[in-house]
Amino acid sequence: MASKLVLIIVFIFDLIAFGLAVAAEQRRTTAKITADQEKDYNYCVYDSDIATGFGVGAFLFLLASQVLIMVASKCFCCGRAMNPSGSRACAVMLFLICWLFFLVAEACLLAGSVRNAYHTKYRSNRAIFGADPPTCQTLRKGVFAAGAAFTLFTAIVSEFYYVSYSKARGGGSNQYGRETGVGMGTYK
Repeated sequence: MASKLVLIIVFIFDLIAFGLAVAAEQRRTTAKITADQEKDYNYCVYDSDIATGFGVGAFLFLLASQVLIMVASKCFCCGRAMNPSGSRACAVMLFLICWLFFLVAEACLLAGSVRNAYHTKYRSNRAIFGADPPTCQTLRKGVFAAGAAFTLFTAIVSEFYYVSYSKARGGGSNQYGRETGVGMGTYK
């Protein structure tokens, strides 16, 4: 049977990661164009960079959650074989979907954090006629939101994966207490 402690810890980690990703979306860095004191140059002034920290925190909590689920389930690599059943097929399918959602969520959170931390240092000369104002590049809206959505999808699928994996592993032996193969050694 699935360990309730593992399920609770993974749920808490995923919930924290989701909350941090939503907070990162709400606190994305914004910029405004400001003129210097002599009014010769325009440059970009960025506000707080806290969204980068939130994004990295969400990245790390989601990573810890995924590592915990994979260690608890032995990532299909170690341990005894799973019992043949519908739960085994479901566990394999959920395993693949879980990893897909996890990779997309991590990519969104990491790319959003890196892009949010990038501040342009451009300035433009106002004395030149027709000079364009500097481009104050900021993170596009929705990157952290996509990371939050895929974090939520990962949380749901990983919980179902672990439960169906545990059901496929089974607590005891199979119905007759024997191997699942056909044993013909006793017949002559």
